[in-house]
Amino acid sequence: MPSPTSALPSVTGSAILQIALQHVGEKYVLGIQVPKDNPNWKGPWDCAEFVSWSVFQAASVLYGCDKDSGVPASADAYTGYWERDSLSLGRIISLDEAARTPGAAVLRFPQVSASGHIVLSDGLGGTVEAHSPADGVIRSALAQRRWDTGILVPGVTYNQGSVVPLVPPSTIIYRLVQPMMTGDKIKQIQQALIGKGFDPGSPDGEFGPHTSAAVVAFQLSQGLTPDGEVGPQTVKALGISP
Repeated sequence: MPSPTSALPSVTGSAILQIALQHVGEKYVLGIQVPKDNPNWKGPWDCAEFVSWSVFQAASVLYGCDKDSGVPASADAYTGYWERDSLSLGRIISLDEAARTPGAAVLRFPQVSASGHIVLSDGLGGTVEAHSPADGVIRSALAQRRWDTGILVPGVTYNQGSVVPLVPPSTIIYRLVQPMMTGDKIKQIQQALIGKGFDPGSPDGEFGPHTSAAVVAFQLSQGLTPDGEVGPQTVKALGISP
């Protein structure tokens, strides 16, 4: 099996995208393990398994998996492995580049107790992604969402289209970072979590690991993307103001 750095002149990012598009509407299950070498898999998916499976189906290489030189049938994909591979193999691109590159991956790094999130760009500012338990595999948009980096799989040929304006989130995305985010809004988030039956620890206004874990549990209960980040959808579900 080729390594992620092998030359793959006949494989394009557009081919990866087209494979992914065939699975819109299929189910999402967090933590599901997908056999990368099974072309007939029809779900369920989680976000990293969906992208790694699409890459393998197009390029016959493992990327973003626990062992990229391992057995495709049992390779475990995870956003943290995508982060590792992008850093070690040096295929990071800007978010603006990713937005206009069909088949580019766009990643939100995983935080403690959370899964992060990864999508495929359609090159027009849109995405194809295994989004959440509530809506499964969908087409969506990159704009108004928080991302960390764009990624190209080594050896795959990518073509960039016209520049696509990538509008950042209009509100603060509350999440686990160092130094920790603090303030009255985080205390409000913690109190809302407690009111919904989830334990963020003491409502002290600090977004620490305990609060992040409570956010993930709440997101799963609501069918939201379990990334541990409090953005517009999670704020709405909590019933608090942005």
